[in-house]
Amino acid sequence: MKNLIVDAIPDSPYYPEVNFNSETGICELIGESYMEEAYKFYTPLLNWLKEHTLELHKPVTLNLKLTYFNTNSSRLLLDMLDILKKSQEAGNEVEINWFYEEDDPDVKDEVEDFEIETGLQIKMIPME
Repeated sequence: MKNLIVDAIPDSPYYPEVNFNSETGICELIGESYMEEAYKFYTPLLNWLKEHTLELHKPVTLNLKLTYFNTNSSRLLLDMLDILKKSQEAGNEVEINWFYEEDDPDVKDEVEDFEIETGLQIKMIPME
């Protein structure tokens, strides 16, 4: 299985940086996510997670370092978390870390909503 890497594009802040490492199982989304057709961007990420966790049964750590995401991205992030919930239910090791800016009043509510929707525990970590 190959790593999945999407470099940040400085002139296009709509797409997050992606670094999904198949050897370590550490998966990171960094930046902002507010593209119009989010499913086109997220489909390869969802497929990678399915293969890594549900087919190969490897552990995964998802580090979310998103400073902003729109509703379309939110739905697809929920799809990612659903895959991880299925993986956890299958006995695989899953860790989810949400890095946030302490002055962002909405992020805690968003993360709590994701926890309620998925039943997953998401560790919140302030960004330095």
